[in-house]
Amino acid sequence: MLLHSNACNTKLLTTFNNNHRLLSLNGGRHWLESCCRSSFRCGSPSLSKTFRISRGFIVRGSFWQALAMAAQGNLFSAFARPKSPINEVLKNVEWPEKFPFKEEDFQRFDESSDSLFYSTPRFVTHIDDPAIAALTKFYSAVFPPSNSPGVCLLDLCSSWVSHYPKGYKQDKIVGLGMNEEELQRNPVLTDYVVQDLNVNPKLPFGDNSFDAITNAVSVDYLNKPIDVFKEMQRVLKPGGLAIMSFSNRCFWTKAISIWTSTGDVDHVWIVGAYFHYAGGFDPPEALDISPNPGRSDPMKRRKREIILKRGATHHFCGEM
Repeated sequence: MLLHSNACNTKLLTTFNNNHRLLSLNGGRHWLESCCRSSFRCGSPSLSKTFRISRGFIVRGSFWQALAMAAQGNLFSAFARPKSPINEVLKNVEWPEKFPFKEEDFQRFDESSDSLFYSTPRFVTHIDDPAIAALTKFYSAVFPPSNSPGVCLLDLCSSWVSHYPKGYKQDKIVGLGMNEEELQRNPVLTDYVVQDLNVNPKLPFGDNSFDAITNAVSVDYLNKPIDVFKEMQRVLKPGGLAIMSFSNRCFWTKAISIWTSTGDVDHVWIVGAYFHYAGGFDPPEALDISPNPGRSDPMKRRKREIILKRGATHHFCGEM
């Protein structure tokens, strides 16, 4: 599933899903449930600095101008799975005045040190091959061409693989993740930073540093998401692209409470809210790019998120 929007910086949220469930929730989750219900009536909302580039989008450079024109021609929607409710979730959203979630929504079953949890390298993928292929294909269509002068990319929550197109290169592709051994094995990275965003959400980069930011199947682990998204907005260049992808797989003990207690459609709203309340993003749009619904991981970028990662030992959030 993909979320995209126009704004100073453009960000994209992608998710893959199979079955869609809505759950009764308390507090901010009542709002979430009502939003999801209304989304089936009016379509999907748009987030603030997410992925979509459309008319009026602020771009910089010939590549971004071309991308903006392509977006006007429904380049991104061409990747969406027809008739998926995910594609409609972020249309015509009326966001509450204040951030609707509570502190407890970002707690985890396992609150032990994330540095300890990720201390052992996991050289596995967390979504299956068809989902990975779908995500990579999407990246191929929206990324700046390889070896574009001055282009810089940032892969947040990175590991030993980023699912970028084969042979893709830029002068600067930075990975920020939790395990140094994994980051050292990532062939696409030119540099890396080991940092726990749940302890320190401040990104160690200057303003307007990157043309695009990706996060594959890891947005569900952030316990300070608004801080992180504000930082994303800060380090993106005007007209930059942010792509958040996710699926229904996760290490459930480390995923935040609001994520593990809700379903696929709700997850789109949650990430859309991050873009909206962080500020500085254009309204987002969601796209379901799941390759084989019911037979492979949903492309919300994990097998079901747009994150494509498969794991040897997987815990699942939601239904397959």
